[in-house]
Parts: sequence; C-alpha cells; structure tokens
Amino acid sequence: MLFIYALTDSSKRQFPAGLAKLKSCRLHGIDEELLCGHLTVFENRHTRGGRTIDLNIVVLPAFDQQTKREPLFDLAGGPGAASTEAAGFYANQGKEFRRRRDVVLVDQRGTGKSNPLTVSKIKTAEYYLSEMYPVEYVKSLRQRLEQRSDLTQYTTSIAMDDLDDVRAWLGYDRINLFGLSYGTRAALVYLRQHPQHVRTVTLMGVAPTYLKMPMYHAQAATRAMKLLLEQCEQDAQCHEAFPHIDDDWAKVLTQLERAPARVEYSPPDNSAPVMVEIQRDIFAEKIRTWMYGRDQASRIPLIVHRAADGDFGPFLHEAIGPSIPDFIADGMYLSVTCAEDVPFIDQEQAAKLNAGNPFGNYRVFQQTRACSMWPRGEIPRNFSAPVSANAPVLIFSGKMDPVTPPQRGDEVASYLPNSRHIVIPQAAHGVDGLTDPGCIDRIMMDFLEKGDATDLEVSCVERMAPPPFATKQEN
Repeated sequence: MLFIYALTDSSKRQFPAGLAKLKSCRLHGIDEELLCGHLTVFENRHTRGGRTIDLNIVVLPAFDQQTKREPLFDLAGGPGAASTEAAGFYANQGKEFRRRRDVVLVDQRGTGKSNPLTVSKIKTAEYYLSEMYPVEYVKSLRQRLEQRSDLTQYTTSIAMDDLDDVRAWLGYDRINLFGLSYGTRAALVYLRQHPQHVRTVTLMGVAPTYLKMPMYHAQAATRAMKLLLEQCEQDAQCHEAFPHIDDDWAKVLTQLERAPARVEYSPPDNSAPVMVEIQRDIFAEKIRTWMYGRDQASRIPLIVHRAADGDFGPFLHEAIGPSIPDFIADGMYLSVTCAEDVPFIDQEQAAKLNAGNPFGNYRVFQQTRACSMWPRGEIPRNFSAPVSANAPVLIFSGKMDPVTPPQRGDEVASYLPNSRHIVIPQAAHGVDGLTDPGCIDRIMMDFLEKGDATDLEVSCVERMAPPPFATKQEN
C-alpha cells in the first residue's frame, strides 16, 4: 500500500494538548517544520532548588495525528552525544517511523542544548594525535564547567527521571524507547525506574549498567580486530594487497613501542607542513575507534600495512579531522563514567586482563586518571545490577562490534524474559557502511507495530554486506 506523507507546515496543523506546548521550528538541513521547546528541571532533583536546566526537546510529529500510537523516544550514545542530532534521519530516510508515531528527541542533561558540559577547543593536527584526557585539559575543563554546573548531577539515573518528566509534560502515557550504545544503558535505566510507562525497548550495541567502561574495551577490540584481519585474509583482493597483514599489525605496534614516529603532515588547506608525533597507544586507539563502523574499518588493513612500512600518510589522512570525540560532551562523559563505571574497576585485575593485549590498558589508565580529578556523583545502590523487566525488548548486536560484542546482548537478554537478541553478522557498533541499512529499520518498525519480538522476519540481516576493503589510498 502506498502511503502519502502530508508534509504541511506544523504551524498549520492541529496537535493534541501536549504537543501544543511546543512551537514550530526549523532545523538546519531539514525541509519541514518540526516542533521544538524546553522543559525546565532542577539541576539537583533531590533538593529541588537552585540552578535549573532547560531540556532541549525536538518532536517530529506523526503524519497521522488522529490515529497515532505510542511515540518513539530515541536516546543518544556517548555518553555525551545529543539526541536531537538524529532529527535529520527521522525527517528523511527514517520518515516511515512517523507514519503513526511521534518521534521525540530530548538532549540529555549535559549534552546538545541542555546545558552541554563541553568547552570549545582549538583543533590542530596535534590535537587529533594527543592523548584522550591530558591532565591540564581535565583540570581546566572541570574549573570552567563548575562555574555553571554541579558535575555530580549528570548521571544516567537522574537524566532518566528528566526524561520521564518530558514524557508526562507532553501528555504521553506509554512510550517506545530506542537506544544505541550508551543510549542502551539509558533505556535500560529508564525501564527499571519507570517500567509502567514503557511499551517496547529496542537496543543496539548494548552497554549494560555493570559494564565498567572501559575495562573490557581492549578485550573486545582485539576480538573484533582478529575477525577483521581474518576477513582480509579470506578476501582475494585484500590478501593479495596485504599478504602478511597480521605481521604488519604486530610490526607497526612494536616499532611505535620502541619510539614514536615523527612525520611531516601537510594539511589539506595547503597551509605550511607541520611535524607531528604518533605514539603507539594513540595509534592503536585510533584503529580501535575506526572499527566502530564498517566504512572506516574497510581502510584499516591499508593503514596498518603502509604504517608497518613507515608510511603514515593513510593513517594521518584518517586521523586528522572530525571523529567520534568531536560529537561527545567530555564533561558529561566524565560525569557519567566517573560515577557509574571507573570506580568499580579493579585496577590490578584490569592490568592483568589487558597485559599483552595490542590495545593495552590505555583507556583504563586515561579514564582512571581523569576521574581522579573529577567529582563523583552518587548512583543508586542497585545501579550495577542487571535490569530485569517484562516489557518486550528487541536487541541488536554486531558480530564485528569492537566495544559491545554479542556477548553483552546475550547477557542482557537473559534477564529480560520477553526479549529477542539478533546478531548482525557483518555489523560493527551499529550498521554504518553496510548495504541495506533499512533492513534494521523494517525489523524495528515491525516490532513497534506488533509490540512483540517473537514473530519477526529478520533474514535480511544475513544479506547486509560490508564495503570492499580499500587497497589503495584515495586522495
């Protein structure tokens, strides 16, 4: 059946009382008018006094407001990404989600336009090759943010009570939740705190409440790297171009362990070349993050092979420029992980676990040091306990995921009796770079319609294919 979308201006449409609290708005890159607004909450929800936060809300209204069903709330990853950044998806390729559902995007406190816990940075070539949390940067970040924020008040549990306030303010009873990466933790916490208001939950790349990020990052990355390099060896063109890719990987890490590489970098804007230093741990961490999506992962064998021969050009081409950290509010990331994860890492156990691992204990060290300089928020006593609930839950994991492997999906599903776990053979931390990404949307929309994960047609995940491996450097 052909469905015709009525893309009239939202200012000319009649909305229920809840949505009438919002105003029509336009966002950059989106041709239709949406609904925007703010809900003011206390920064300290316990004392209910003092500083407040205006939660930034964007609603992409259902096309059929007369027969619409429970809305979809999309929770962003990170922690530290802004949910409203997903508006472009739901205004374009994800329009079908809005056939009879409002899509609600709320910037979690500390992100987007909800008092973002971030400061401006000068992004030079050296910046992109520096360690994750330099000591002076963390000290300065805390000092500047504490002038306008209580950094202990940005944990997931607090934020999910904010989200429930938004739900009630907009007049919804039950809602559907979607979470990707850290957004899965947020969704699980909401499910535990407000189960009566949850109709369904969809999770992709599960980060459980007990994950102790980043204790297992290196372990998960090594598993994913092994799978990726095995695929290269089994691919005729990749194997021909890089016949000893495992040796190349070991060689470049050994060389950088002995001494950092000093390389001349020529910026694409034709400004003067600069000398940059590439350290072993930062090289490995870049490789780890590039495995999050299959598009970037397809270039890893080329980058590793050329670097092993002393040519870091392909590495620098990928490393210097916008990347995942650019979309994360560092202060919010620290406020969450320094309360919910890092304090529960056994440092001796982490050192043993990551000893000899190609990705090492770098992330544990960086975040532990940063958290030693960051105020620690309080979390509920049962926060780290697995979430158990009867709501229908659909879980997606990527077999190639370098941070939340299918093991995590299996664990979470074991506590959710009405859940179903689907492993996407070629996916990493999401479906970026795969053919037919709409496969996941179709499965999810079927789940939303049925409210049950049992009888879903999911065979299309087997046909989702990654891009070919790059064997030559593109200009």
